[in-house]
Amino acid sequence: MRVLLLKDVKGLGKTGEIKEVKDGYGKNFLLGKGLAKLATNDVVRQYESEQKKKAAEIEAEIEKLKTIDKMLNNIKLVVRRSLGANGSLFGAVTKEEIAKELEIQHKIEIDKKNIEIDLPIKNTGIFDIQIKLGHGIHSNLTVEVIGE
Repeated sequence: MRVLLLKDVKGLGKTGEIKEVKDGYGKNFLLGKGLAKLATNDVVRQYESEQKKKAAEIEAEIEKLKTIDKMLNNIKLVVRRSLGANGSLFGAVTKEEIAKELEIQHKIEIDKKNIEIDLPIKNTGIFDIQIKLGHGIHSNLTVEVIGE
């Protein structure tokens, strides 16, 4: 019996491989637990077309992220905060504030979890911040904190 593996099976093979197995093992275990499908020509063609579609979607997403990366590298984000009596900020500039300002000022949505701040921003000045966009793409954003 020929089967197309839908999930990795220890001792048999990886997802997407076509394997020759005994009838009982194939019907009772692999097909029964949804780990594989019977490897007919239609099933194999459908699986290959789905894989091509997924690859195209990932490629489109990577292109979108590269565009966002170029935009972020050229942006200087300005964050305005009130100052205390000694000239320092009340609290620190947070990831959430940076994400919010980025969306308001430049219409770019970034999840606050993807923003990396090495040291807390507690003073006015210019800071470089790392943003992880996904698929191994990292961007630098320049943030200027201005006191009011």
